[in-house]
Amino acid sequence: MAVQRADARRNHARILAVAEQEVAAHGAGASLEQIARVAGVGSATVRRHFPDRRALLAAVFRERIEVLCARAAESAGAADARAALLDWLGALTDYAASARGMAGALVQDGGSGPGHADACSAKLAEAAGPLVRAAVRAGALAPAVTAADLITLVTGIALATEHLPAPAAEAHRLLGLTVQGLSPGK
Repeated sequence: MAVQRADARRNHARILAVAEQEVAAHGAGASLEQIARVAGVGSATVRRHFPDRRALLAAVFRERIEVLCARAAESAGAADARAALLDWLGALTDYAASARGMAGALVQDGGSGPGHADACSAKLAEAAGPLVRAAVRAGALAPAVTAADLITLVTGIALATEHLPAPAAEAHRLLGLTVQGLSPGK
């Protein structure tokens, strides 16, 4: 990989910072032209760093995804596998509900094109795998449930709540209902 010039690194960092703000404000459909304008660069510069919207969104979400992956790895050996999994799902819910556009980006990641193995949802599922397996071994989770299933549930909850006045609170309430189940006499 070639070493970037200092101005190219600064442009890259500035584009990412602006893109994160624009995606938070306008969701995954944030205007690439607006991002370029606010970052003080041309749209060709944005496209040189990020060839398409998907690449830009992946970069915007990458850092937080890495934090979630690290958190899963740290929790994998916890004594209480159920609590560790629920804590991680809560953190994922926090982020998915607060980062407008992330849930949509995870849904769009469902394809299998080039680079799909590096997609946000695939990274999250891989990171959550040990938590899920530990919860299954502990009898706290049905054996048929996969990490991808849980990420899909959180993604659906985030999509359903993102336009509500308090999306994170509502997302957590719905996650709680999902975990608890709908039948009071269980």
